[in-house]
Amino acid sequence: MNILLIEDDTHTASFIQKGLAESGYIVDHAADGEDGLHLASTGQYDVLIVDRMLPKRDGLSVIQALRTRGLTTPVLILSALGEVDNRVEGLRAGGDDYLVKPYAFSELLARLQALSRRTQPLQEQTVLRLLDLEMDLMKRQVKRAGTVITLQPREFTLLEYLMRHTGQVVTRTMLLEKVWDYHFDPQTNVIDVHISRLRGKIDRDFDPPLLHTIRGAGYMLYDPTAA
Repeated sequence: MNILLIEDDTHTASFIQKGLAESGYIVDHAADGEDGLHLASTGQYDVLIVDRMLPKRDGLSVIQALRTRGLTTPVLILSALGEVDNRVEGLRAGGDDYLVKPYAFSELLARLQALSRRTQPLQEQTVLRLLDLEMDLMKRQVKRAGTVITLQPREFTLLEYLMRHTGQVVTRTMLLEKVWDYHFDPQTNVIDVHISRLRGKIDRDFDPPLLHTIRGAGYMLYDPTAA
């Protein structure tokens, strides 16, 4: 699941990003309302997490602008304003759920999962397929040719990112930023190690191979038998 977090507090944002990444989600972050509106407008996210008090443009204004543009992505509002009137105002602005600070991360995660289940058709949105490789995002299960493949959380996130970009070259920089949340090259072989492990699990005992190294560019998941 791709999530956009619009939160100006760096400590809070880091806490949420780390927790969601460990739970297997891909998270982008915007630190103010203007950047958040720009990213959210692309429509590439499954759920938005929007803080109410933001610089440049407040959270409710961001949500209202998105709804005016016809974007129906589910929105979870985060706010320290927890009175009934505040929650009603947030929902009327276009929010789908409202979580009052402080909150337990487990509740945040449960609400995100509930929003995803409520708004996405299971087969269309939460099952990714390439040839006989199938990834069920709700069950967090991967199969190839009907055989269940056990993946570690980071391997699952890596495969999800590759499957969402099937037929496209995915660079090391893209993987570092989206799967590991590194905005610099740490000069390690972490990507090579995980790609090798993933390839061993999804390709070693199956045919044709689906995970390919594009020399000098990155990696690509595709069906080599397709015309």
